[in-house]
Amino acid sequence: MPYVREPRLKPVPIESLRPTQITAGFREVEAMRARWRKRSARKDKEFLRGHLVPVVLGPKGRHYVIDHHHLCLALEREKQKFVLVTVVADLSRLTRDAFFVFLDNRGWMHPFDETGKRRAYSDIPKTLAGLKDDPYRSLAGAVRREGGYAKDTEPFSEFLWADYFRRRIKAAVLQKDFDDAVRAALGLARKNDAAYLPGWCGASGS
Repeated sequence: MPYVREPRLKPVPIESLRPTQITAGFREVEAMRARWRKRSARKDKEFLRGHLVPVVLGPKGRHYVIDHHHLCLALEREKQKFVLVTVVADLSRLTRDAFFVFLDNRGWMHPFDETGKRRAYSDIPKTLAGLKDDPYRSLAGAVRREGGYAKDTEPFSEFLWADYFRRRIKAAVLQKDFDDAVRAALGLARKNDAAYLPGWCGASGS
């Protein structure tokens, strides 16, 4: 049975939001902060009304974010207090263990650390401020914006790309020159080795 998203017009404090992943690309977050600072106060309000954050209600009625982690973290760092949310599912009656198993099986969580290794559910931070930096997630975002692959609705698709690049581009290369790493990743994104990934745009025979 599909879940119907229910917009909540009452603002939810960003500091109360629970993440469903362990990492974020901090370079992505900083880019969002820069774009936010360029908007006027009026456009800020319009932006927030047009970017409802999808959440699942978990145990004790807490709001668990299943998308827009980077946006929420950027807004929190910019001292924005509230966001509007859209409730994808109400699972508040489940126990904590059953709740996380359900999220995992629906693809609504990403319990992998900054090295790409799967971790226990308990390693997912309780606040957005507790997210760790994964530079490869930032690389994946940059490659998508450069047309290396298409935006896809599959949950956490950028993390799949991040893992693909993690296995092919050394961390030292990424740390030394991000732009060079993006250029290398653009070439890798078009290879047939990446054909299994969401949004792949490579040509046949590449």
